[in-house]
Amino acid sequence: MSDANKTHIRIFDTTLRDGEQSPGATLNFGEKLEIARQLETLGVDVIEAGFPITSQGDFESVKAIGAELQRAVVCGLARCVPRDIDRAGEALQGANNPRIHVFCATSKIHREKKLKKPIDEIIRISIESVKQARQYTDNVEFSPEDGSRTELSVLVDITGAAVEAGATTINIPDTVGYAVPDEYGHIFAYMRDQLPQLDANDVYLSAHCHNDLGLAVANSLSAVQNGARQVECTINGIGERAGNASLEEVVMAMRTRADFFDRFDLGINAKKIYPLSRMVSSMTGLMVQRNKAIVGENAFAHEAGIHQDGMLKHRDTYEIMNPSAVGVPDSKLVLGKHSGRHAFRERVEHLGYTVDDETLQKAFDEFKALADKKKDVYDEDIEAILDQQLESSRQLWELVRFQVTSGTGVIAMATVVLRDATDTERMAAATGDGPIDAMYSAMQQITGVQTTLKDFHTRAITAGKDAQGEAAISVNHSGRLVNGRGWSTDVVEAAARAYLSALNRIRTTERKEVSATSPEDSEEPVSQP
Repeated sequence: MSDANKTHIRIFDTTLRDGEQSPGATLNFGEKLEIARQLETLGVDVIEAGFPITSQGDFESVKAIGAELQRAVVCGLARCVPRDIDRAGEALQGANNPRIHVFCATSKIHREKKLKKPIDEIIRISIESVKQARQYTDNVEFSPEDGSRTELSVLVDITGAAVEAGATTINIPDTVGYAVPDEYGHIFAYMRDQLPQLDANDVYLSAHCHNDLGLAVANSLSAVQNGARQVECTINGIGERAGNASLEEVVMAMRTRADFFDRFDLGINAKKIYPLSRMVSSMTGLMVQRNKAIVGENAFAHEAGIHQDGMLKHRDTYEIMNPSAVGVPDSKLVLGKHSGRHAFRERVEHLGYTVDDETLQKAFDEFKALADKKKDVYDEDIEAILDQQLESSRQLWELVRFQVTSGTGVIAMATVVLRDATDTERMAAATGDGPIDAMYSAMQQITGVQTTLKDFHTRAITAGKDAQGEAAISVNHSGRLVNGRGWSTDVVEAAARAYLSALNRIRTTERKEVSATSPEDSEEPVSQP
């Protein structure tokens, strides 16, 4: 089928909104902006940049991303609550291609147990909300939350009302990941059959699937086969609970099985997938599982003898995709202490980063310092340097120096010196069950942030005895899970930097949080499709 006759499927990326709601995943302003830039380069059609009512940080991110990006539609989420919609509208003022995405729960269990409102009232609220959003932009998306568990007759009624009120995209979310492919696909086919005004008004149907049963991608593809023209997904499939449909899996399933999806086309530059996957993983602190499809370390690895034999004879025997198609490098450029700034800049750009001259210079200085410690500096080392530079914008505390003592039959002790935002150095000493526990106790004394360590692991970023070590941790702070990562050729220093990263995330979030909609505005809690 010629490209002119194919149906374009919009890719709606919600990594910066739903993805950031993964437990422990917190992105600062600079990180959100950098990911948004790379999403536009990737070719996504719509970027859901945040939920402006929830925090000042989200508001500022949506505003900055909307103003900077030129091609992609930038979307802000809002409940069907007047204050939410006004806040989203304010955040998108000045955006080049704005969209407001409003949602209201519609399933029976949500109507009766959460909203405690009859469906007629919910339809009325939804109509008013779409009309209010239209005051800010003609591009309005409406979602009946928990749509996959909503009665079909109710979906038809509320969707028809939303379209009449001015919605240009209707998203039917599988909010709790309950649907199975045949069932979910049927919903879209039924909606198109019952509502001819969807086609008459060029209204897009959209799929938004969660992965609680591991079916998010399968459900999304079933929706496409049955009339959806937009798929909502995230990089690495991150998101609430078990996550969202994985962008890379949706895209590569449609590309690899072009024989099955020959009626559709995508505007995605797939070679940007792998670098962006690594960037999102590093910035959120959410590591990609080794056997993750498309972007996992084992996705193109072959260990079994029969597989290796087949690969040597013909790649297609055991690989249905060429690694280079998604940006997985066949070889790595190794830099050393004699490499210049120009070569370093080129490598930074190849890895998918967009940095200003000041950040580049700081990263180059760090690269030179690292190159003095180890002979060869690999891509992974450079990514670690860049990630630390981008994270520096959230640092309220900076590690100056530390000293630890431990051994058999000796009580571990650590002395730590941190520098705060006013450039004041503070020191504390503590004992603990091992050097890292002692060091973390000292850091808690200085910062005043009390946490409980939930997970801690380390790995070598590259091979060799001079490899940089990466430490990744998860801590519990006031019932909230927060991640942190740190890098160094000294694994104890990497552990210190990881913990400080988590502490800075906590402090930054506390400073930027603002109250959400007050009780008198709505009884509905802040949730999402």
